[in-house]
Amino acid sequence: DALHRDSELPMIRWAFAIIGGALLGGVVHLVSVLVLPRVATLDAYSRLAPITKLNAVTALPAAEPGNAPMPFMDPAFASAACRYDLSSGPLKLTVPVSQAYTSVSFYTRNDVAYYAINDRSAGRRVIELDLMTAAQHAELPEDEEVTAADRLIIDSPTTTGLILLKALAAEPGLMAQAQASLAAANCRIQTDAPQAKR
Repeated sequence: DALHRDSELPMIRWAFAIIGGALLGGVVHLVSVLVLPRVATLDAYSRLAPITKLNAVTALPAAEPGNAPMPFMDPAFASAACRYDLSSGPLKLTVPVSQAYTSVSFYTRNDVAYYAINDRSAGRRVIELDLMTAAQHAELPEDEEVTAADRLIIDSPTTTGLILLKALAAEPGLMAQAQASLAAANCRIQTDAPQAKR
């Protein structure tokens, strides 16, 4: 019986070592995922700041090997970006849908993705939405006649952030058409935003 107990001790030690290693690896992974976007100096927002305008859609240069404005850009897509600042009011975004595929992704200032929509889920010829902070959303009049079905409202977790627009060129000859659909996109602060509740 004592011999049996002695043979189980190394197995228990190995089990504890494996569990401890897995827990430590999980903690390191979680910390790196949460901390790195905040300490990285060349995040997407900072990379795009010199070549984009604030609260406006700016076409991004085509992705070329060794010379892409952001990593992992697909050369089959035309791309554009809107750096936003909601401190002066909600943002209105309209993106005409291209022939093949159009997507719009939303990121916080620290590159955390919080919303995405594409032409298929939008179900319309134009992706149209209002972007605002939770506080601005709470100030919308309760009796406003526009319902959620009429108008898509997205709450941004941060006042500043980044919107990335992509349109697929199914073949190289259609790239100009994809770029034209993004050039017609609009990203601007609403001047006719609804009045706050009184």
